[in-house]
Amino acid sequence: MKSAEIRDAFLKYFESEGHSIVPSSSLVPGNDPTLLFTNAGMNQFKDVFLGGDKRPYSRATSSQRCVRAGGKHNDLENVGYTARHHTFFEMLGNFSFGDYFKRDAIQFAWKFLTEVLGLPPERLWVTVHISDDEAADIWQKEMGVSPERFSRLDEDNFWQMGDTGPCGPSSEIFYDHGADVPGGPPGSENDDLDRYIEIWNLVFMQYERQADGELKPLPNPSIDTGMGLERIAAVMQGVHNNYDIDLFQHLLKAAAKATGSDDLEHKSLRVIADHIRSSAFLISDGVLPSNEGRGYVLRRIIRRAIRHGHKLGQKDAFFNTLVDALADVMGEAYPELNERKAQIAKVLLTEEEQFAKTLDKGMGVLEDALADLSGTEIPGDVVFTLYDTYGFPVDLTADIARERDLSIDQAGYEAAMEAQRQRARAAGNFKVDYTQASLDVPATEFTGYSELAGESKVLALLRDGASVEQISEGEEAAVVLDSTPFYAESGGQAGDSGYLEANGIRFEVRDCIKQGNHFLHLGQLLQGSLESGVALQGQVDSEVRQATALNHSATHLLHAALRKVLGEHVTQKGSLVNSERLRFDFSHFEPVSPDELKTIERMVNEQVLANTPVATELCDMETAQAKGAMALFGEKYGDEVRVLSMGTDSFSVELCGGTHVSRTGDIGLMRIVSESGIASGVRRIEAITGKAALAAFDEAEARLAKAAALIKANPDNLVEKLEQLSAQSRKLEKDLAALKTKLATAGSRDLAAEAVEVQGIKVLAVKLEGADAKSLRDSADQLKNKLGTSVVLLAAEDEGKIALVAGVSKDATAQVKAGDLMRHVAQQVGGKGGGRPDMAQGGGSDVAALEGALASVAPWVKEQLG
Repeated sequence: MKSAEIRDAFLKYFESEGHSIVPSSSLVPGNDPTLLFTNAGMNQFKDVFLGGDKRPYSRATSSQRCVRAGGKHNDLENVGYTARHHTFFEMLGNFSFGDYFKRDAIQFAWKFLTEVLGLPPERLWVTVHISDDEAADIWQKEMGVSPERFSRLDEDNFWQMGDTGPCGPSSEIFYDHGADVPGGPPGSENDDLDRYIEIWNLVFMQYERQADGELKPLPNPSIDTGMGLERIAAVMQGVHNNYDIDLFQHLLKAAAKATGSDDLEHKSLRVIADHIRSSAFLISDGVLPSNEGRGYVLRRIIRRAIRHGHKLGQKDAFFNTLVDALADVMGEAYPELNERKAQIAKVLLTEEEQFAKTLDKGMGVLEDALADLSGTEIPGDVVFTLYDTYGFPVDLTADIARERDLSIDQAGYEAAMEAQRQRARAAGNFKVDYTQASLDVPATEFTGYSELAGESKVLALLRDGASVEQISEGEEAAVVLDSTPFYAESGGQAGDSGYLEANGIRFEVRDCIKQGNHFLHLGQLLQGSLESGVALQGQVDSEVRQATALNHSATHLLHAALRKVLGEHVTQKGSLVNSERLRFDFSHFEPVSPDELKTIERMVNEQVLANTPVATELCDMETAQAKGAMALFGEKYGDEVRVLSMGTDSFSVELCGGTHVSRTGDIGLMRIVSESGIASGVRRIEAITGKAALAAFDEAEARLAKAAALIKANPDNLVEKLEQLSAQSRKLEKDLAALKTKLATAGSRDLAAEAVEVQGIKVLAVKLEGADAKSLRDSADQLKNKLGTSVVLLAAEDEGKIALVAGVSKDATAQVKAGDLMRHVAQQVGGKGGGRPDMAQGGGSDVAALEGALASVAPWVKEQLG
C-alpha cells in the first residue's frame, strides 16, 4: 500500500466506527504557549481532554502533521543518521473523549492492523504497563494475543501530559521484522535494535496526577492513540528504513536530480528530503525564517538542507525547486500545499540566496580552524563567529563536527553568546528599565476605554528602577495608580501622555507602560512633591489619543486589505502605532507593486467612507474564533478576549486590546507613504491618517503647483507639458549626438586618409576633439565600413578623463582582437578596458601618455600579425 492509501484507509476505517474526521491543525499551536510546534496528534484536542473545550463529537480521528525540531522534542540532529528520525512526520490517531475506553480502543487497533491492513498476528508484539491487568486480560483473553508475544513494562508504558494533569497507562504495538534483523523484543537487552519496531501507541487516560503525586481517577476516562504514517508505511511496503517508502523515494529522486547526485541512499539526500517537508509545511502555516523563535528553527532546518546540498557539490539554489515534488505526493491530502507552492518556493529561494553569500566564506573559516585544531573540540568562539558572522546555526556546526568525529565547545559558545547579549543590553540602556521593579501592590484597573480623565490613588512610586516613598520637583519617575484612563503601550500601540494633578502637584506623563498587571506612568514631576497614597486627577491628552486611535483602527483595515489583495499568507509581523503615523510589518515575499498599493489604499478608504460602527465584544476564545477573529502567532490570550470588528460585512475581525475610533469614518482618510522590505519575507508599510493625511495632500498639491510654474504650465496640463518637454529633450540629445559624430568624422580632417597599412590591414589610431563615448563608437563603425579590413582606435579627452573605443572589422578578428588592443592602450594611460573581438571600450586618466599610446597601435598590430 502506498502512504496515501494507508492514510486514507485509516481515516475511513475509524469514520466507519463512528469517529469524526478532523483536519490536521496548523504546525503553529493555537493559543498554547507551552508548545513551539504541534508535535503530536493530541495537541489540537488538549483542551478537550482537560475539559475546557466542548466539541460536537465524542470520537475523532485525524492525520496530524507534526514537527519535532525544537524545544523539548527535537529530532533535528538525528535526521540523516537513523532510519526513523524525522523533523516532520504524520501521526495517525483516533481519540475518545469520555466515550469508549480500553476494550474498544484495543479492538479497533487490532482489527485495523490484522483485517484492514492484513498484517499477520504472529508478527505483532504487544506491551502494557506492569500495573494494567485490565488491558493485559483484554489483549490475551479476548484478542488472543499469545503470552509469548506480550510484555509488561514500566515507564515505557505510562504517559502523562506534564508533572500534573491527565495521565495513564499505555499499550504499544510492535511489528517484528523477522529473525534475520538484529534485535530483541520490547523489554529485552537489545530492544533498541531494528527487529521490533513500535508502530502504534494506545494511551488510556484514566487519572489526573495531583501536585503531591497522587493519581486521582478521572470521571470520564479517554483514549489518545498515535501511529506514525511513515513507520506503518515501511511495514506495509516491506522495508526497514522509512526513507525507502514511496513518499520519500519520490523526494529523494527529486533531490538527487536537483543536486546532481546519483546515490539515493546518501545521508545528505535523506536530510534534504526530510527537511523539504518540515520547511514547506512550516512556511505554509505562516512561519518565516528569522533569528528568533519558530522562525529561527525554520532557518536552522533550511540552512542544514542547503549545506548538505553544498556538500553534494550543488553550489546553486536548489532547495526551492523541491516544492513541486512535495506537492506531488502530499498536495492531495493537504491542499494548502498546492495553494501556497509559489509562496513557499519564494521564501526558500530568498533564504538560499541569502545563505549562499556566506556559506563558502563560513566553511573557509571553519576549515582554517580545523586545520589549527589540536584536540577534538571546535572552540566556542569559532562556533559563535560562524553563527554571528556567517549565519551558521550552532547545530549546523555540530552536524559538520560530528561528520568528522569532532565535537563543539557548547559552553564556550554559550559564554560568547551571553557576552554579546550583555553588550547589546549595555548599548541599549539609554533609559531607566522599570520592567523588573518589584511591586507588592494591587493591580491597576484600566478605565480608558470609556473615559479620558478620572481620579486615582498613588499606589507606588519608582525612581531609577527602585521603589521610593517620595519624589521631588524636577525628578523623573514612574507613578503606579490603582486605576487609570492612560493606555499602556501594548500590541504596537504607543502609551498615552497627559498629566496627573492635585493641589500644588503637577506630574507630566510622557509615556505609559505595563509591568505585569500594573500601569507605570513615566514622566517628570513639574511642580510640588508626590508621595504614595495621594489622590490625583488624571487627564489623557485627548488630541494625541484620538490621533493614535485613528492610526490603530486604520492598521486593522490595512491588515484585512493586504490579505484580500495579496493573499491569505499575509500575517502581522509587528506594528507601531502612535499619534503621528502607523507602521505595519507583514509576511510577503516580494515588493508590493504600485498598482497593488493603490488597490489596498482604495480598499481601506472605501471602508472609511462607509462610516460603519466599530464594535468591541468580550468573549471566550472559542466564540472569538467562531466569529473569524484573527489571533497573532505567539501572543498569549486569557480566558476572555476582546474582539474588534469593523467595516462592511465584517471586513476586519481581530483580537485587540487597543483603543479605537467609534466609526470607521472617524479615520477621515488613510494614505500610504512608503513600502519597503525589512527582512527576508517581511515587508513594511507606513501610512498616515486624519489631519496628517490631509496635510500630506496639501503639501503634494503645493509641490505640484510649484512644478507647474517652473515650466510655465498649470497643474491641469502639467503632464502634457512634461511629455512635450521630454520629447524635445530627447530630440535635442539625439541631434547633439549626431553633431558630435559628424564633427568627429567629417571635420577638416580626412580620417580615412590618416590610416596606415600593416600587412594588408588598414590601421587608424587618432584622437578626436569634442567627442564622447557614444560618438566614438558611431565613428569607429563608420570608419571600419569605409576602410574595409581594418583596426581602428579612437580617443577623446574631456577634463582630464580619456575615453577609448577600439574596433576591428569582422574579417580581421581572427588575427587581432579589439579587447586585446584596448587593454594594450588603456594600461598605458593609467586605465583599463575590454570588450568583444570586434568592439571594445575603455578609459584612462594619464592625458600626457595618450599620444605615445596612440603611436604604439600600429607596431602592436604588426606584432600580432607575426
